[in-house]
Amino acid sequence: MTAIEKQDTISTSPIDHLLSLANEDMRAVDAIIIKRMQSSVGMIPDLAEHLVGAGGKRLRPLLTIASAHLCEYEGKAHHKLAASVEFIHSATLLHDDVVDISDKRRGKKTANLIWGNAPSILVGDFLFARAFNLMVETVSMGALEILSTASSVIAEGEVQQLAALRDVEMSVKTYLEIIGAKTAALFAAAAEVSAILAKSSPKKRKALQTYGQELGIAFQLIDDALDYGGFEMSLGKSIGDDFHEGKMTFPVIHAYKTAIETRDEIAVDFWRRVITDHDQRDVDLQNAITLLQKTDALEASLTAARTHAQRAIKALHPFKTGPWKTALVDLATFVVDRVH
Repeated sequence: MTAIEKQDTISTSPIDHLLSLANEDMRAVDAIIIKRMQSSVGMIPDLAEHLVGAGGKRLRPLLTIASAHLCEYEGKAHHKLAASVEFIHSATLLHDDVVDISDKRRGKKTANLIWGNAPSILVGDFLFARAFNLMVETVSMGALEILSTASSVIAEGEVQQLAALRDVEMSVKTYLEIIGAKTAALFAAAAEVSAILAKSSPKKRKALQTYGQELGIAFQLIDDALDYGGFEMSLGKSIGDDFHEGKMTFPVIHAYKTAIETRDEIAVDFWRRVITDHDQRDVDLQNAITLLQKTDALEASLTAARTHAQRAIKALHPFKTGPWKTALVDLATFVVDRVH
């Protein structure tokens, strides 16, 4: 059994329940992923397996599967689209790790650290190509439009984030635009694309798109807070990665804005030095965490995430009550509550 064939074992009932409901479907999705990431060029499946087979939350393909059942879709094309979604996500991770100079992903050394930057970028391109192969095979122009558009939006979000690197004056509005593109866009597409296959009403299609978008924003808000170790949860990456890269995320934006409003010159100078000037010392991460705690920045992130999670839940109103709707409601709650 390869690593990819082993289902995620997150000991939280909402995820376990969703995985249980989708077990047969996810086995089919995994089979497609294993088959399509093969190549006669040995480095490609080796590098792809290192990332794709490392586990992960599998939330995005799960959204495609769950949404298909919610829309009462009876075909099999959603399996290929779910695999396509996972390939898109994996490709962006490979590219992100090169851009961010990351050395840890899902608790393992990153592919770029083992094989180098060029192979990681090229295998990421291979996975993108495989994703589009699968989209075309479903013979659904609507599905192709949704996922191809999402791929473009993700790339734009990543470039926008790169352009805004070390901008200590970044607004919450700009931050939400960035995570809405680089993270939430794929959540939204993963949820909406099944409605196209099922020929659901525009109302239900929009409902799933909104659910995915709001869920993705909530997810990223929590991940950004977790980067500062503010909650009791183990991450598969190093604490403080965003800080060391000079990324402005919600907690830092909140803390910096509070420092400006309260005229805390020491805190203002600190954030400008470590973010804008990128002049960081060994003690600065702990100092940053102290300032985030002092300004309740991490709790503010949690509050914002809960707001978006509730919007996701509200968006599911057009669908009748049943096990799949319940699972998606519970998933939105879990995305926020996983920090405890």
